[in-house]
Amino acid sequence: MKCPKCGYLEDKVLESRQFLDGSSIRRRRECIKCGARFTSYEHIKERVLKVVKRDGRREDFSTEKLLGGINKATEKRPISRKVIENLLADIEDKCIARSGDSEEISSAVVGKLVMEGLYNIDKVAYIRFASVYIKFDDIEDFIKEIKI
Repeated sequence: MKCPKCGYLEDKVLESRQFLDGSSIRRRRECIKCGARFTSYEHIKERVLKVVKRDGRREDFSTEKLLGGINKATEKRPISRKVIENLLADIEDKCIARSGDSEEISSAVVGKLVMEGLYNIDKVAYIRFASVYIKFDDIEDFIKEIKI
């Protein structure tokens, strides 16, 4: 690492500590050339997943937005907060895995993952979410979905 005092590129690490709940590392360093001491911080670069909307727009993946949709679907249903949190974490993990190196995922895939998760947890919540998410052409299509 480049010394902030003399610009020399070699140093030795004197001390390393976890910082910010383990999401970063703080290192005390000493320049080999001039002996100046300085601190550096290392952070994991988190992936910013983009959701590609039906109209082609791209938005940052938002767990808050996803949670809002799930909360509306599960409102007044006997589903614990922990189950919803687990579903949310599972969907986020699957979205990251499916996006691969592109760091993009379609809103259709996100919606299907939510529907799959809700279907396994509570059929009423599934139907509520599907009634908003799926663009039904008529009532017969909606009835077919209910009978599944």
